[in-house]
Amino acid sequence: MNYANNYYIGNNQTTQRKTTKAVTQTTQRVRPLDAKPQRCKRSSERQTQISTCGDVANGFLKTSFLPRLQETKTVLACQKTAKMEKDFYCSLSRLAKHYDIVPMQTSHYDYPYNMALALWDVEEKLKERVLNWQEIRLVQDRKKTYLISEEKYDTGTTLYYIPIEPLYQMLHDRKRKKNAQLLLSVCSYLYHIANIPYFRQEESYLYWMYQMHEDWLEQDDVTDETEVYKREFEKAELIGDCIEQKIFNNINLQVFEQRLNSFKNRDVFDNDCWYIACSAFSLYTEYPHATIFRNAPVKDDPENEQDENETIGMEKYISFISHTKGCLYESISESINNEFNEYGSMEEPTIYKCFDGNDIIQSNLDFESRLFLLLDNICSLLYNYKTTRK
Repeated sequence: MNYANNYYIGNNQTTQRKTTKAVTQTTQRVRPLDAKPQRCKRSSERQTQISTCGDVANGFLKTSFLPRLQETKTVLACQKTAKMEKDFYCSLSRLAKHYDIVPMQTSHYDYPYNMALALWDVEEKLKERVLNWQEIRLVQDRKKTYLISEEKYDTGTTLYYIPIEPLYQMLHDRKRKKNAQLLLSVCSYLYHIANIPYFRQEESYLYWMYQMHEDWLEQDDVTDETEVYKREFEKAELIGDCIEQKIFNNINLQVFEQRLNSFKNRDVFDNDCWYIACSAFSLYTEYPHATIFRNAPVKDDPENEQDENETIGMEKYISFISHTKGCLYESISESINNEFNEYGSMEEPTIYKCFDGNDIIQSNLDFESRLFLLLDNICSLLYNYKTTRK
């Protein structure tokens, strides 16, 4: 039985200001005077100069007002004891040391404002300092009170589908063959090391999606579009198997650096290919065994108790695909969007750091941040590729 309670910090809401229903008239009707007004005589005596007291103004400007904190309610949920406050500040000290921040001194304030103010201060500093920081959780169990920090890479609502048909076209374009070979090394890294799913693998999500649409095609009545879909299915299987055979060959990784060093930039497209390859090779050398799923939420993680059927797995929105154009892809993407709309959340790379006195995880989401940027760049490059072969 799990006795730990999680309290989420950072859910402030701003109250709305009341507005009047109508604008009140500020002046009344002007009435004419009975007699012509006469001018006042000019006086040589100047008006006495009046100024506000300097001490009062300076005192006001030097006064700092502490924020009113919604976190106070969260802290009140914890049972107050001397040990609880001691555990809290010990955990806060470990968190501050780990993230190299200096927390505000709040221990001299009364409970619960002291802890609430400390949490608000640390949250604001982590927002500015830590990339991909998400939230702090205040946990109290039977033994101790401590903080958990969550870091998460926000993938948004993006489908990271890498089209391989443009790469196949590039391989058969004499002017772009060197580009294709360089990108083969990139795709080989993504396939073998980063562990990006491939749509021709039977256990992949997109393999099932292609198979489902092919079954629908066989069951539907024959129309003018039937032959178009059949040709696209045949092309997807043929080209998909061909490219997978090429990127499966480890020789692409062995000559990766050689291809980079010998590659010559002649135009913008060459430069884009070279930049993508440099990014991939840098990840390959710095993280030789890291996969895209290394920080995926664990299914049985107590910090992530959502039903698997209500969460979009990372393997569903990251994959190689035949193409991201054409009637077949439009049909598949429509099915994917309809399915994803039924889910409540998405799995994203997440790290939980527990400051309870045990060893702290010395990891971050640098790899994921760079890898998702690489996926975004190569997807865009291949999507916009136009063959120059005559």
